[in-house]
Amino acid sequence: MKFKKIALMGAGAIGSYLVWGLSEKAKAGEIDFCVVANGERKERFERNGFMINGEKYRPMIMTPEEARGADLLVITLKYGSLRPALDDIRRIVGPDTVVMSLMNGVDTEEIIGEALGGTKQIVYSLMKIASERWGNRVNFNAETTIGMIYGETEENGGASRTDRTDALNALFEGTGMHYRVTDCILSEMWTKFRLNVQNNQPQAIIGVGVGAYRDSEHVRFMQQKLREEVTKIGEAKGICFELADPSSASGSPVKDRARYSTLQDLDARRHTEVDMFSGAVMRMGRELGIPTPYNEFAYHAIKALEEKNDGLFNYD
Repeated sequence: MKFKKIALMGAGAIGSYLVWGLSEKAKAGEIDFCVVANGERKERFERNGFMINGEKYRPMIMTPEEARGADLLVITLKYGSLRPALDDIRRIVGPDTVVMSLMNGVDTEEIIGEALGGTKQIVYSLMKIASERWGNRVNFNAETTIGMIYGETEENGGASRTDRTDALNALFEGTGMHYRVTDCILSEMWTKFRLNVQNNQPQAIIGVGVGAYRDSEHVRFMQQKLREEVTKIGEAKGICFELADPSSASGSPVKDRARYSTLQDLDARRHTEVDMFSGAVMRMGRELGIPTPYNEFAYHAIKALEEKNDGLFNYD
């Protein structure tokens, strides 16, 4: 198996890592690489390109119809954009297409599977990157980025190496991107999910850099309570957090002023991915009969901050 035709849906903070990493292979003709977009977004991407670490990148932009039958589809959309994109995913994915979701969270593979009639074509994966985004500008430290982690679930054999993971290794080799295969992908994904829930949300509510987790017992208290609720739900679902590599339990090195994605969204007056974080924890807690009061508070607090950004409380 070899991945020649690569399509990327979503060119934000995570997608930019793929644009940065795969562009040289595309220029050399080793792969056919495109970013998928329609209408105004396609025109804007073609006009403006992508500024990544201070350099302009202009990958090929294709419609879903033009990207049909890609060997590999990598999805890095914002959570709120995923369901509206399911029809486009159906248009792109052929019978032999392999799909990766590098989105945050632990339920995007199941959502994508709704469009594909199951998850057999999906290699489960996650992305560990600390990046900053302003419009079409994205910055990250390539050396300290942990990168992509992927592996097969039991549904697809659960082997530590398969033709699909070998093909991914070959695709990413020599790109400068960091990657590794794991034989416990669900534990790795849940460990990252827990990290996102506990770290993204308290700092977003308070509006401070990550140094607050060291400097404030009150911010650490919120962090710990959010973590405990995710741990209970994961364990109830059979997740063994101890199996995950230590790199999945910690973020990439950042400065104290760093603002994770949820706070970056609020700073930019964008809606956040809180539905994928506390929203998902609340839903799973209800299904399992596990109380999630701290995640419920975080969810409503961040939703209220979104409303504030939307102007709902402009009473002048």
